[in-house]
Amino acid sequence: MFDNLQLLTNGFAVAITGYHILLMMVGVFLGILVGVLPGLGAPNGVTLLMPLTFAMNPVSAIILLTSMYWGALFGGSTTSILFNIPGEPSSVATTFDGYPMAKAGRATEALTFAFMSSGFGALFGVAAVTLLSSWATRFALQFSPVEYFAVFMLAFGSFVAFGGGAPFKTIISICIGFAFASIGMDTVSGSMRLTYGIADLSRGVSLLVVVIGLYGIGELLSTMQSPVKAEAVTTRLSPRAVLAAARIWPRYWIALLRSACVGCWMGITPGGPTAATFMSYGIGKRFSRAGARFGKGEPEGLISCETADQASGSAAMLPMLALGLPSSATAAVLLGGLMIWGLTPGPSLFAERPDFVWGLIASMYVSNVVAVIMALTTVPIFAALLRVPLTITAPLIVIVCVVGAYTVASNTTDLWSVLLFGVVGYLMSRLEYPIAPLVLAMVLGDKAEDAFRQSMILSKGSLAVFWSNPLAGTVATLALLCFALPLFTAVWRLARRLLGHGEGP
Repeated sequence: MFDNLQLLTNGFAVAITGYHILLMMVGVFLGILVGVLPGLGAPNGVTLLMPLTFAMNPVSAIILLTSMYWGALFGGSTTSILFNIPGEPSSVATTFDGYPMAKAGRATEALTFAFMSSGFGALFGVAAVTLLSSWATRFALQFSPVEYFAVFMLAFGSFVAFGGGAPFKTIISICIGFAFASIGMDTVSGSMRLTYGIADLSRGVSLLVVVIGLYGIGELLSTMQSPVKAEAVTTRLSPRAVLAAARIWPRYWIALLRSACVGCWMGITPGGPTAATFMSYGIGKRFSRAGARFGKGEPEGLISCETADQASGSAAMLPMLALGLPSSATAAVLLGGLMIWGLTPGPSLFAERPDFVWGLIASMYVSNVVAVIMALTTVPIFAALLRVPLTITAPLIVIVCVVGAYTVASNTTDLWSVLLFGVVGYLMSRLEYPIAPLVLAMVLGDKAEDAFRQSMILSKGSLAVFWSNPLAGTVATLALLCFALPLFTAVWRLARRLLGHGEGP
């Protein structure tokens, strides 16, 4: 632990410079903008900004992108409370108590509680990353291709079991991601796959183009079909009112600690912020003395959601850096960025680039404090911005998406690809197919395939290699249980329904 604190001190020396503080402020501001505007979100915002970071130092680039991520989470909270419009999927549960508080004339109190709880959750999550990073790195050093494939399967299985979507649709989404990931050159044999004679497909399908289409164009099409109507709750954030709410906020320390632990757990596992907020809200409603008032403007419900949201987002950095496993869509995009910058996530990253890893961790402490301050001071600006008609913001979003897609490789084929994936994203949204598993499969598809084929070479084609040692066997068994859990649950519910029907008259 002492070594971690020493490395963190060195990280602060990297992160706390005038240039990096400026990048944090810019990233948070852009993130709040992304979180506020309908049709955008943290994954798409980070993706659109990523091409602009290719010429930057990797440390500066990741600080800018992660600051944008924190800002997007704060922006989603603002619209949820003032307009009853969740700017982020993880902000849906915030509307349950945030908007009723605002309608009751407690908007300042709701915003103060939300931002301070988010800051607490984020710092709790970063502290968990700081303390657990060395252990996670030592754990990952024991991995061979066998263990890596078992972990990849556990990541996919966790999305199937706990992702929140229909298990069958989640599996279909993962399979589509695998199909897209396999386009181009086979990394083992060197042969071309699924290119159909199209030369531009020989380099594969760009993850950035896919994400821009799925999250940018796709979400925009969904928003245009059922445009949101902003009915704002007017409020003035006076310093006196903010301080008064801040003095009351520590009374909810039990909810803060409980929700932070839930958020960290869901961030380290592939649950993600959205699942973390709903789980924290449900646990709070079940065990809190004020549980009966949840949904009617109860501050503890709001605090539970916001704390878990940011704790999950921060903790998701640990598996991404130490194991190369993203536990959310935004983490998957950031993982793709690391590879583009020539960095290999995993235990070797901590040894080869400690300035990058610990500079990022240190910046997470600072940027979240910056995010709390900027979120409170910019609420009136973004509240007014949300009233801009969609007919004005939608073309601007399309232009940003097209420019971002073309910037990836300066290839016109990518422009057609982004439109194609925009339609795919729209259809998946309308048919309620989850998009995050597809992105995860595209990021990990090549790595999972390589690990599997290397394992088969080592074992001469025997699947028993995945149970050849306790570590691989435990992880592989957990992965299979995750895939089987929805089936067991369905059989259990069917049995209970049949038994209940049999007992009736």
